[in-house]
Amino acid sequence: MRYPINIKADGKFFLVTFPDIPEAITQGKTQEEAVKVAAAALETALDFYFEGSRAIPLPSRVKKGQEFVELPTSVAAKVLLLNEMIRQKVRPAELARRLRTTPQEVNRLTNIRHTSRIDGIANAMRALGKTLEVRAI
Repeated sequence: MRYPINIKADGKFFLVTFPDIPEAITQGKTQEEAVKVAAAALETALDFYFEGSRAIPLPSRVKKGQEFVELPTSVAAKVLLLNEMIRQKVRPAELARRLRTTPQEVNRLTNIRHTSRIDGIANAMRALGKTLEVRAI
């Protein structure tokens, strides 16, 4: 998942915004620094979505020459899992019942700051009737 970013010179700084995630805003003294800190800003904004059980907008297409932030594979999988849970109106306790595990374990699967095995996320998607696919392009 590649989230496009917009970079704009703003006085002494370079302002970074995400068209798809308006809550993610950051800046850097140089354009290179702004791009580097953009990943942390995106992760922080995604935390708000996860904590509020709100669907996370998927990234729009990156335009030619446009900078972007690519989510780590495990975080991208968690975004897909959370969005599917919200779409199906499945709460963590219900998913835990389907997986025969604890709600705490499901909460870990939907916490982007907690390291989760991709197999665990794939099992959760399967319990929702979906298949998680990973491809090399």
